[in-house]
Amino acid sequence: MTRYIFITGGVVSSLGKGLASAALGALLQARGYSVRLCKLDPYLNVDPGTMSPFQHGEVFVTDDGAETDLDLGHYERFTGRPATQDDNITTGRIYTNVLGKERRGEYLGATVQVIPHITDEIKAFIRRKEGSADFVLCEIGGTVGDIESLPFLEAIRQFGNEVGEQKALFVHVTLLPYIPAAGELKTKPTQHSVKELMSAGIRPRILLCRADRQIAEEELRKIALFCNIDENKVIPALDVSTIYEVPLTYHAAGLDSQVLDCFGMNAKKPDLKTWQDIVHRIKEPEGEVKIAVVGKYTNLADSYKSLNEALTHGGIANNVHVDIRFIESTVFEKENPADYLHSINGILVPGGFGERGAEGKIRAAQFARERKVPYFGICFGMQMAVIEAARNLCGYDRANSTEFGPCDNAVIGMMTEWQRGDSKEKRAANGNMGGTMRLGAYPARLKKGSRVAEIYSASDISERHRHRYEVNINFRDALESNGLIFSGMSPDGTLPEIVEYEDHPWFIGVQYHPELKSKPFDPHPLFVSFIDAAVKQGRLV
Repeated sequence: MTRYIFITGGVVSSLGKGLASAALGALLQARGYSVRLCKLDPYLNVDPGTMSPFQHGEVFVTDDGAETDLDLGHYERFTGRPATQDDNITTGRIYTNVLGKERRGEYLGATVQVIPHITDEIKAFIRRKEGSADFVLCEIGGTVGDIESLPFLEAIRQFGNEVGEQKALFVHVTLLPYIPAAGELKTKPTQHSVKELMSAGIRPRILLCRADRQIAEEELRKIALFCNIDENKVIPALDVSTIYEVPLTYHAAGLDSQVLDCFGMNAKKPDLKTWQDIVHRIKEPEGEVKIAVVGKYTNLADSYKSLNEALTHGGIANNVHVDIRFIESTVFEKENPADYLHSINGILVPGGFGERGAEGKIRAAQFARERKVPYFGICFGMQMAVIEAARNLCGYDRANSTEFGPCDNAVIGMMTEWQRGDSKEKRAANGNMGGTMRLGAYPARLKKGSRVAEIYSASDISERHRHRYEVNINFRDALESNGLIFSGMSPDGTLPEIVEYEDHPWFIGVQYHPELKSKPFDPHPLFVSFIDAAVKQGRLV
């Protein structure tokens, strides 16, 4: 029997509902249960694919090509279960589905309304998870009280009534702010948040109270009394030094035990040794490396969420702390990269879109090539490294990408068609922006004897993509004759997937996003190898 846990949030956004969901999923797994996590987002976009990273953070991509909320990355990193198209839905997609049915006449002439048609569509999305796991954890995006969230709250209220308390549980994440002038944590925002949720017909049975310091027992009892919740189900959710400590602290506070109690279930004690080992390595590293991330969206750390975590995972594998230094790439268009990179142990240039900052990324790649500093180019970062080689090694002074406009030497160009399995996918340059990139998992074949083949210990791999532009295969001979080897190609040999320099300590560019598949207990091999190279570079500095 599948049981459902709905996680809502109140008072303010960014309270960590996604992390709470992921950590609870990890705890239930540690007790021997199977879990599935999904995210219901209230914004009107069909998916986050066309949203600015400054507003929404990164776009997480699944194997089956869905552009999803970044919280699905947390779900995968904590549980190891690959997310799919069916694990994230937005108001935009819900309305698109409903309006499509109305146009096809599926409602038999009925007036289409929020209740029951929109709420029924939301419930149908949730019900599709029935039987897929012992527990389905559904995170509701936004904050209780937002007008956009109302249909989702109404839908899960109905769903809870339909399946009963033995199959549905509501967990509410809320904030206890500390007021320095008063010298105390305040419970009133939590009381009001629960009241708001109950006005929507939902009574939470467990409260996760976020705070930056210990919560007195007296305060917990007060919250329980005023919010009509059992005292032992008001759970402190305190700030920690690493997100991978959250499963341990939530278990110590009794979250997983209280969840099982709500369902009347008994289970074996969880095996948390893996999480204990991870936290130990993070808190007690044997050294440190400095990695410069030369990007375009460095003002918001969530823009590179999976990337940051994958670097941390590489540090865990090498038992070192990774000190990430974010550098806005536009800086290098006016200033000397050496002034910023002289003491750096490794340079990573991540993905991105558009011309802004591109020349700065090209200069970062040039610095890494010439100074023999480990370089990791991901997607756009690979493309800029190829342009740098075409200009400075092959003599194509006007080499560039057609993403930025017409150019004489289009080393990077837009692909209008490619093979996906047994079918051919096509795109138009002037077509829709959303969902039209090369998205999801694609295979690649590695060159025998190459560095990447050694790192992967494989000749064939599969990685997740998200891009519109590709390296132009027509420049391969010129680039390889100058040392930039095409060490990974699509199986049909038409799309370059990986480039590397043989005479460099560590210089690899990949067209895909390896960070999306990295986990703390299963770090991606490229990040493990990159951090290892940075450790060796640190010994030389």
